[in-house]
Amino acid sequence: DITRQLQQMILPKEHELKRIEGLQISGYMEPADEVGGDYYDVLNHNGSVKIGIGDVTGHGLESGVLMLMVQTAVRTLMTHNETNPTRFLDTLNRTIFNNTQRMQSKKNLTLSLLDYQQGRLRVSGQHEEILVVRAGGQIERIDTFDLGFPIGVVEDIAEFVTQMEITLEPGDGVVLYTDGITEAESGGKQLYGLERLCQVISQSWDQSADGVRQAIVQDIRQHIGDHKVYDDITLVVLKQT
Repeated sequence: DITRQLQQMILPKEHELKRIEGLQISGYMEPADEVGGDYYDVLNHNGSVKIGIGDVTGHGLESGVLMLMVQTAVRTLMTHNETNPTRFLDTLNRTIFNNTQRMQSKKNLTLSLLDYQQGRLRVSGQHEEILVVRAGGQIERIDTFDLGFPIGVVEDIAEFVTQMEITLEPGDGVVLYTDGITEAESGGKQLYGLERLCQVISQSWDQSADGVRQAIVQDIRQHIGDHKVYDDITLVVLKQT
């Protein structure tokens, strides 16, 4: 219960998201029975928007606390006007690594950070695939494996961090997710999967970001049915206006 409360308290509020010019953003997080450490955040600072999504290994209070540390570290670095992706992720990683060493914890996390400014998205860090959706509903899948390294595993990750740039036109957008979605099981132990997620996104992309988010969540719930939810379900939909 404490971990669930921690997760929900730190999430971006709807009025914050509505204030961001040029973007519709809709986020969703549903904690599992055994709460993990999913992380997502949207921070607006000096005309730049930073979107983060990550997933801490394991479940329970320790994972939730690590997620809180990451949120604070990201906000601190952004407030300090650190814009270099290598320095940003390397400093964040050192902070988390040193804290997990002190905690004698083996936990780590995947983490991707997206910086948005006037139709340009810069992406760095290793997490699940990023789904770039064009105005007509066509989807480009971006593999983030070579953009970073899991956070908190080793002290220095600078050599692994790279960045790619995506240009968004009006009506284009991005969908971010954690594996709680793609690995959600039906009663027959069938995984939801990335193909089905892409299909629902394409079919609903003519709607608002909120509408796309609702369509995805509804389809996932239909897939899961009465089956137990083993992992947090986290989803972020961005759409350029």
